[in-house]
Amino acid sequence: MKKLLVLTVSVAVVGIGCADMNRQQKGAIGGAVAGAATGALVSDNIWGVLLGAAIGGAAGNLIGKHMDEQARELEQAVPTAEVQRVGEGINMTFASGLMFPINSATLQENYKDDLRATAEVFAKYEDTNILVEGHTDDTGAEAYNMDLSRRRAETVADFLASQGISRSRLMTEAFGESQPKYPNDSEENRSQNRRVELAIYANDEMKAEARAATR
Repeated sequence: MKKLLVLTVSVAVVGIGCADMNRQQKGAIGGAVAGAATGALVSDNIWGVLLGAAIGGAAGNLIGKHMDEQARELEQAVPTAEVQRVGEGINMTFASGLMFPINSATLQENYKDDLRATAEVFAKYEDTNILVEGHTDDTGAEAYNMDLSRRRAETVADFLASQGISRSRLMTEAFGESQPKYPNDSEENRSQNRRVELAIYANDEMKAEARAATR
């Protein structure tokens, strides 16, 4: 039921986005829809977290402006990652195949520069929280996949922390094979399901400042 509710809200946001609006306006409307439809929703996926964290209204619009700026910087700094604005936050997706050797949670040396660039952007926006999620495809044992996704999420969070990102901003979740983006029916789809996703959203201080600025 929870996943169905998140899907309904997401579709509503996408439908509104078809109108002639800029990214900031879409983010504000997405936040308003999420606030009205889900309230204090706490979901078990990135989109649910981002939509549940939205406050909507003029304050949400202001937060959206800040997130637009951060999203642009992330896109420029880390071209190997997919960056999407969702509601009043950002969804950033890394391909596990680029970050880690197969069946390993040890970072590839040649990908550390991309994570350093990610951390540099995060350091400029200290008023955001960062949730790191690990995901796998469905090959191998379910318990193994869950543990691998957990270790990979923790590795990414540890690396960001080593680059000066406060531990208080970082959280991790592991989902193993339970949340595929695509059917696990081809190698191309399975490769896209092997991923690390980040949710970047306003912390309480940023929300309070946005509310105060729009009163």
